[in-house]
Amino acid sequence: MTALIVVAIFVALIVIHELGHFFVAKWLGVRVEEFGIGYPPRALSFGRWGGTEYTINWLPLGGFVRLYGDEETKEHGKGSFQDASRPVQAAILVAGVAMNAVLAWGLLAWSLHLGVPTIVGEPQHGEQVQLFIADVVPGSPAAAAGISAGDELLSIADKNGKLVAPLTPTAVSAFVAAHPGQELTVTYLHTKATTTALIRPANGVVAGSEHKPALGVALALVATRALPWPEAIEKSVPLTLGYFKATFDGVWQLISGAFKLNAPIDQVVGPVGLVSVIGEAAQNGFGNVIKLAGFISVNLAIINLIPIPALDGGRLAILGVEAVLRRPAPRLAVQIINTIGVACLMLLMLVVTYQDIARLLA
Repeated sequence: MTALIVVAIFVALIVIHELGHFFVAKWLGVRVEEFGIGYPPRALSFGRWGGTEYTINWLPLGGFVRLYGDEETKEHGKGSFQDASRPVQAAILVAGVAMNAVLAWGLLAWSLHLGVPTIVGEPQHGEQVQLFIADVVPGSPAAAAGISAGDELLSIADKNGKLVAPLTPTAVSAFVAAHPGQELTVTYLHTKATTTALIRPANGVVAGSEHKPALGVALALVATRALPWPEAIEKSVPLTLGYFKATFDGVWQLISGAFKLNAPIDQVVGPVGLVSVIGEAAQNGFGNVIKLAGFISVNLAIINLIPIPALDGGRLAILGVEAVLRRPAPRLAVQIINTIGVACLMLLMLVVTYQDIARLLA
């Protein structure tokens, strides 16, 4: 089921990307020969309307738009992509990226409206919350007990069985401070397994609080809160921009690292790895899956802008070169560059898939 969700997300994001090319091409007078869902061989044709044939294809991995006079056919005449001005060509190429950006914003707003796990200060009345370990001080009692960042704190009890209630950062801090030198029974969830440890709070664990006993953990209270549409739309704007910045920084590290032969390829997740990522996201509700889809849409937008042949960014780079030279780029040179670009992308996908499978086996 998770694999089907991954395929559905990728198909939806790529088809909407192609719809950007489709609508702008139609609007600017470039003829669209075919709009296909999936990749050839063709499975079904719905017929031709407005000069465009609409098809379903056997490889359900995305979609495509075939323009009259595109890079492969170089056909000329009315409605030819090749005969369109360079600003028109650029607008058609950029439209796919723009659609992914707008889609990401919409998906993130939808996810906030549905409700996603969010760090909160205090729980609302009757609200279900989870308390997570955000950080662990090295050498602290918590670190010695094997607690690590990302674990979920389930309960803390003293020797008489008295529990911390409610389980919030403020209550935990007060409870620990009230039991100096006493062993506390801490129950937490670590890698999906419930673990119990006896921990004695110590002084001097937290800088600036040398005389206050502490376990040595930073806590984060998490709740799933649904926002009304106006607030969700507003808060999704900085969230989308933050995702764009984070993705751009990650891609830049990958590209710059490739030239230094130390690219962090182990941090890249491909389609196979996304099965486990989306599976974990689904455990936190449908809103989290939609949020992840928005993040993937941001990634598609950034990746498509990379000036690599076979991507929109590569074709935009060629348009820029042609604008400087004031003549079309040599067709043979473009074909050679495209072949090299496709080969590099295939090699990257093989490496990323290998990393995904290795992580799954581990």
